[in-house]
This record gives sequence, structure tokens and C-alpha cells, in this order.
Amino acid sequence: MARTASLSGFPEWLPEERLVELHVLDTLRRVFELHGFASIETRAVETVGQLLRKGEIDKEVYGLSRLQEDDSDNPVKGGKADPHALALHFDLTVPFARYVVENAGYLAFPFRRYQIQKVWRGERPQEGRAREFTQLTSTWWATANCRSGTTSRSPGDRRSVERAAHP
Repeated sequence: MARTASLSGFPEWLPEERLVELHVLDTLRRVFELHGFASIETRAVETVGQLLRKGEIDKEVYGLSRLQEDDSDNPVKGGKADPHALALHFDLTVPFARYVVENAGYLAFPFRRYQIQKVWRGERPQEGRAREFTQLTSTWWATANCRSGTTSRSPGDRRSVERAAHP
């Protein structure tokens, strides 16, 4: 029996495919933890103002709004995005920077973290580019207010598996 087409850019996995994905993710987790990296998870939403601080990427951002909204819930006012409105994060960099700022007093530095989490990008789906995908990122953050070294790959990217297996 043929599979019906799913929503473009939002993958769904058959059980066998999901088992492969979980095996890869579990292997990556073990390797990162073996090398002293801590796993974190940040919230899926940030404010539009926070997400758009880095420049013209508003086409990549999925805004959140209630189906039954009043004027105060509208994320777009007068053609401009409300900086206090909520949106899904399009990568893990901005949420991680906020996380460090908000939790600096509770983190031990240097802070080594890895993060494997869903992200969403409002772009046209094409080969190798989905609207929803799992992103893997790792960071070594030296102090509460200084530099970091970051890498970021999609777990489906063969290079991410090779780098994690051979750091």
C-alpha cells in the first residue's frame, strides 16, 4: 500500500526509521557525555524581538498566535512584528545565549553543553532542507561573559556523526 503525502517539510518517521534515528542520537549522547558535555534543553519558543536580533531572518520564523485572538494577541501590528510576541526558534544559538544569561549564576564555567532538539524554519522545503528538523549543537563556553566555541549540525548530516564519533 502506498503512503499518502505528508505535510511538506514536516517529516514523519516509520518505526524502523525512528529506530535508526534514536540509535544515532543515543550514540551522539554517549560520546558527548563521555567527553564531559552536559545535555540541556531550552524552551521551543522565544520572543520575536529576541529571535530577530541577529538581522533579516524574519522569513524563517514561525510566529505563534491563538486561533481566537483579540488585537493584543496579534503578533504582527501595522506590518511589523511585535517584539513581545512568541515564535518558534529556528536554531539553538539564540535560545542557548538567553539560557546562559538567565542561568549564569547556576552554571559551572567553563560550561560544555550539547543540545539535541527540534527547530523550525519557515522556508520552502527542498532536498536537504525541511521546515521542522532535529538540530544537534555543542558549545564550550569559557566564562559567564566571554567567548565560546560552537558547532551545529543536523543529526542526519553524516559529518555530525563523524565529528561526534571522532572529536
